[in-house]
Amino acid sequence: MNDIIHMWPQVNFLEGLGIVLLVVAIMEIVAIVSHKWVMHGFLWSLHKSHHEPRHGNFEKNDWFAVMGAVPSIILLVWGTGWNEPFITAIGAGITAYGAIYFGFHDILVHRRIKHSWNPQGRYLKRIVQAHRLHHVVESKHGTVSYGFLWAPPVRELLAQLEASGAGKLRSNKLSRDMAVSEVEV
Repeated sequence: MNDIIHMWPQVNFLEGLGIVLLVVAIMEIVAIVSHKWVMHGFLWSLHKSHHEPRHGNFEKNDWFAVMGAVPSIILLVWGTGWNEPFITAIGAGITAYGAIYFGFHDILVHRRIKHSWNPQGRYLKRIVQAHRLHHVVESKHGTVSYGFLWAPPVRELLAQLEASGAGKLRSNKLSRDMAVSEVEV
């Protein structure tokens, strides 16, 4: 009877933690693919707001956070409500990725919560610089670095950006200079 109730593998705490970490890594791949081909593709109408100056606390692009939260909530409710720790761990992994994304992208890079901290570590600097280079292009095409937790070396991104020439660069010289001036090459 227990096999009928629990269709998914039962996992202990360490296995659950491993699943959470694996899902976080998989979510970065999902984010790269969806950022490049969905956000900069057929749902550019929502994502475009993220490449323009923000007016107010929210932008159309924030709907992507809602879209990411829905499966996470469903999996957490399902997993905890029906005692399915495997499902709970998957939902927790998606939630963890969302929290990490919010910290890196919305707080550290875009400063949607005001702070004065500037990262000094190589990894954090690279992520911030890569995302700034992504925003140097304000059009749908021609940008670089679609990841949120992983980015190619900044030298490679600069070379890709220069070689591409396909995107519309920001007309605001200060924005362009800021993105490139802080780059450690």
